[in-house]
Formats: sequence, structure tokens, C-alpha cells
Amino acid sequence: MQKPVIVVHGGAGTWQPERSQPGLEGVKKAAETGFDVMMNGGSAVDAVVEAVAVMEDDGAFNAGYGSTLNIEKRAEMEASVMDGRNLQAGAAGLLKDVRNPVRLARIVMEKTDHVFVVGEGAEKLANLFKLERRNPLTELRIKYYEQQKQAMLEGKSELPKLASLVKSHPELFDLETVGAVALDKEGNVAAATSTGGFPLKLPGRIGDSPLIGCGTYADNRSGACSATGIGEIAIRLVLAKTVCNYMENGKTAQDAVEDAIRLVNTRMAGIPNSMGLIAVNTRGEIGAAHNSANLCWAYFMPKMREPAASLTAKILK
Repeated sequence: MQKPVIVVHGGAGTWQPERSQPGLEGVKKAAETGFDVMMNGGSAVDAVVEAVAVMEDDGAFNAGYGSTLNIEKRAEMEASVMDGRNLQAGAAGLLKDVRNPVRLARIVMEKTDHVFVVGEGAEKLANLFKLERRNPLTELRIKYYEQQKQAMLEGKSELPKLASLVKSHPELFDLETVGAVALDKEGNVAAATSTGGFPLKLPGRIGDSPLIGCGTYADNRSGACSATGIGEIAIRLVLAKTVCNYMENGKTAQDAVEDAIRLVNTRMAGIPNSMGLIAVNTRGEIGAAHNSANLCWAYFMPKMREPAASLTAKILK
């Protein structure tokens, strides 16, 4: 067994040239941060939270600082974390300006009796624990919002059904949810995921990232998985749990994510179904696959001098 191991993703979608290099640098920094945490005695939970927090602070990703905007030009962020040792999990959603949604998700997991807290209640919890605030809007996201809104108006596309707009302008709909999965020195796994959500989403929409089993799952009997892409697809297929089920039934981490993407392509054919997945099993084997143009991701494991990063993994169409 090789451990510790960490895999991170900065999102599935179409990575524009202006953001590709910052994205690769960001996932490498996140992977290195999480790996160092575990090498210094931290747990898998510590590692995935710190790795995701790095990407939330970066500005190159659709999470934390740099989150996409809903149809009303507001950010509504969400995140989750899960501990494979005991199946404890925490999630938070509809966050306006919490600097690190993943840290609030961890507070929900460790300091409350609940799993998922949203909106006003989540904001009050953030205040109670004195979490740092930060305006998540960036100039680039405002620019993208204006382009997306204009494309929607010109295409006379109705918001509830963005399928035609996504097909016509896939480059506008960056789906760069961030996430991390890890196996620590003690053999425990964890996963965390954070996002600003789908561009031009309806206010109050919740995606897969904070939904345990959909965007995030971890279990010491199988492994850990984090998903990225169109949240509604991952929700309908309970995708992260599906990957972990595959691993528990004997598939390698790579076979598990590939089979899950094939499931997406088969069961969700004919509609926008851009998805990416990363996973690690309890043997320290990793997996990454996607059906999108790109998946910005990185991994770090023993005997490596630095993280390896790429804009693609195994692409399955």
C-alpha cells in the first residue's frame, strides 16, 4: 500500500487558454498542500479541507473567490466534506461571502448534529465560529456573467432549460467545481468538494457538491470520490456513491470512475452531461476520468518529488 495519497480536481468543462496555466498551478499547489498536511501527521480530512481551501482562495476556480454568478448576478456557494472512518459528513449551501465554504462544511460535520445547513442558518453558524468573509466576485466572473447573459438573450433561451445554450456555447459554461480525495498514513480516506454552482442558475438552486453521495463520498470500506460537472447529472445517478460502490465491489479506482462516466454517457445521453470524477481506494490507487473537454486535476503520492498535473485524464465519450 502506498500512502499518503491525494488527488484534487479544479473542475470539468472547457478550460480557456487564459485560465489553463493558473488552473494547473492551482491544483498543483492544492495537492502539495494536502500531501504536506498528511506527511506532517494530519488526517485525510485535514488534507482534503486544506487542499480545497487553497483552491477556494485561488480565484482561478469556480469555488470560493471566483465563484460563478446566478441569474441575479449573485454568488451562492456550497461545499461538503466526508470522513471515511465513521461516515461523518458536513455540508453548507447558499453562502454569500464565506471565504472558505469547505471550512463551514467541516464545522457542520464536527460541531453540530446535522449534515447539511443552508442559507441564513449557515451564515449564522459561520458568524458563531468567526469564519473569515470575502467578496467572491472577480472581474473575470463578472465578464463571463455578461457574456453568458448576452448569449442567453440572443438565443432566446429560457432559463429553466439551458440545454440549447450550453450546446451552442459550451465555452461559456465553466463547471470548475473543486474537490479533493485522500488516503492518510493511518489508512483512512476522506473527500471534500466546493463550488459556486452552475452559471446563470436560479436563486436557491442546490447542486451535487454539498449532497453526500452525489458530489462527495468517502468510506473506509471502499475509498473516496469527488465529482465535478453538471450537478443535476451527479444527483440523479448518486454518482460519488456509485463510484465508491464499484470500488467496494472490487473495481480499481480507475475502473470505477471510468465505469461511472460510461453510466453517465448511457443513462444521461442526449442532454448536457459534462462530468468528471476523481477517486482513491483504500489501497492507495487513484482514478480520474471525464467526458468533458477538460478535467483540471493533480495528484501527489510517495516517491514523487512534486505533484503531477494535467488538463485531461481518461476521456470517455
